[in-house]
Amino acid sequence: MLRSFRAMDDYKTMLEGVRKSLPESVFEKERFALPKVKGHLQGSRTVISNFMQIASTLRREPSHILKYILRELAAPGELKRSGSVIIGTKMPASRINEKIAQYANEFVFCPECGKPDSKLEKEGQLLYIKCSACGARHIVKAKI
Repeated sequence: MLRSFRAMDDYKTMLEGVRKSLPESVFEKERFALPKVKGHLQGSRTVISNFMQIASTLRREPSHILKYILRELAAPGELKRSGSVIIGTKMPASRINEKIAQYANEFVFCPECGKPDSKLEKEGQLLYIKCSACGARHIVKAKI
């Protein structure tokens, strides 16, 4: 019994030593908030005015995000020169926000550490998500 307590103390000491050797950034919990869509209805169309801001926050190509969202919503749409997006049907903002969050989970957040510090890399036919925070690399399963 005494032996198991000593082993537990040794383990705790080793664990504390390892934790102290890790950089502070590992323990920081930065808050990353997905921006919500801002827009309006224009006849039978939905206009998203802050789409470029959303793409910039996610650090992804606007065309990539738009293609994903339009496919998921099963709606036509286009990116205008002004940076706004026009979706060819009336669409509630809640559904669009849901699809943006879904996109972020598939293409932005690291599957290992959950941080948004990632980038997409393409090798041949495969698309990878590479995390800058932890160095993990995973194949993205969704096709676009």
